[in-house]
Amino acid sequence: RLVGSGKSTVAGLLAERLGWDFVDGDSFHSPDHVAKMRDGHGLDDSDRAPWLAAMAAWISTCIETGRPGILACSALKRAYRDALVQGRAGIRIVYLDGDRDLIAARIARRAGHFMPAALLDSQFAILEPPGPEEGALAVPIAGNAEAIVATILTELGLPSDD
Repeated sequence: RLVGSGKSTVAGLLAERLGWDFVDGDSFHSPDHVAKMRDGHGLDDSDRAPWLAAMAAWISTCIETGRPGILACSALKRAYRDALVQGRAGIRIVYLDGDRDLIAARIARRAGHFMPAALLDSQFAILEPPGPEEGALAVPIAGNAEAIVATILTELGLPSDD
């Protein structure tokens, strides 16, 4: 989902509750691409290709080793999600759904992230919300992170370590 949607916070809490591995998709960006975004320039599909490949490899490793994992990333387009899911069984997509104003307010309160608020509109411009055929779980982000995690656990029928 979009920058500022809470994906890293929610995914981290979810992984903690489940005892699963967690990785933030931002860690797969090259230093050049991080610098490009920090300078206010969005990434294009060719920039994102190695990022998607690295995340897909991480997912494959989780599957091959039998270790469940949670990846937080902004797979904004259907093609990006397809690249991550294709040929890999058991993957669930959770789409954190929020409007531009809410996400912009969250970004304004955040410090220390390389992605500037100025790129939010470019992300909304290319956003393709998951369609019903993707089987994604859409979760509104208006609540706090703990409530969002509880919704995800319930909707996906997952236990928690609490």
